[in-house]
Amino acid sequence: MSATIYDVAREASVSMATVSRVVNGNPNVKPTTRKKVLEAIERLGYRPNAVARGLASKKTTTVGVIIPDISNVFFSELARGIEDIATMYKYNIILCNSDQNKNKEMHLIQTLLGKQVDGIVFMGGEINQDLIEEFKKSPVPIVLAATLDEQNQVPSVNIDYEQAVFDAITYFINQGHKRIGFISGPTEVPINGEHKLKGYKRALESAEIPYLEDLVAIGDDSYESGKEATEQFLGLDYKPTAIFAGSDEMGIGVIHQIQDSGLSVPNDIEVISNDNTRLAQMVRPTLSCVVQPMYDIGAVAMRLLTKFMNKEEVDEITVTLPYRIEYRSSTK
Repeated sequence: MSATIYDVAREASVSMATVSRVVNGNPNVKPTTRKKVLEAIERLGYRPNAVARGLASKKTTTVGVIIPDISNVFFSELARGIEDIATMYKYNIILCNSDQNKNKEMHLIQTLLGKQVDGIVFMGGEINQDLIEEFKKSPVPIVLAATLDEQNQVPSVNIDYEQAVFDAITYFINQGHKRIGFISGPTEVPINGEHKLKGYKRALESAEIPYLEDLVAIGDDSYESGKEATEQFLGLDYKPTAIFAGSDEMGIGVIHQIQDSGLSVPNDIEVISNDNTRLAQMVRPTLSCVVQPMYDIGAVAMRLLTKFMNKEEVDEITVTLPYRIEYRSSTK
């Protein structure tokens, strides 16, 4: 059987309260006593019970993180930012994969709350009313990362998605392009359907370029959907001379389909994608991107959560981080 706090106290000839103070880093313990307790802990192989400590302190120093797909490079970089800040503030992470399934998201929230987490960082797609109600009922704080709550009721960290796409499309327009393809992720996700598409339409309108439904395709952020959408575009009589893709995976699919069709990137068609994951520099030509600071979004979301958990003062619950466009070889 594993050693208990009682065993350590008996081995070191001190009270259980003294052992607890040593384990929790309380400075009010004599150096000689601390040394005795630490030696007893070492001999017995004692490991503090986090659950028991959590029950006593009403804090488990554990945070739940719900993400749609850990295999996606975009979300893994976000998770890394969360984990690094969590470690800095001495929180442990329980990482959950939701597959962007609404029922699973609700179940995971309940599961994490049942595990007595101190807070939750949530990444998903559409934040519907059911989720909002679940967030409101939560006894612990919840922060959204790279996820929009259109009602601004839930703390969140994002970039200005509409303006980022507006800037990318405006670059194409300034390069002389008038037929610009737009490939989006699922439009029921507000970031795509409301903000990115709106930025595309606004850029065309400001340049008095007509909006054409045939030059807009909806994918699922995957490589395959990027290829399929581009194949569809290239079958048109008025083929696009520039394409914006809503994710790097789709952007790589765009480049490969253009090349498979015997055309050149960027000479025949210029390409910009959104995200700037490490995949963007693995493809040839390298992919120009809207740089969404995934690591920073995760890190800032976790820091915001620590403020709520520790009841620190929070000036703004909605944080918008800066972005930029990194021009590489897929543009001229």
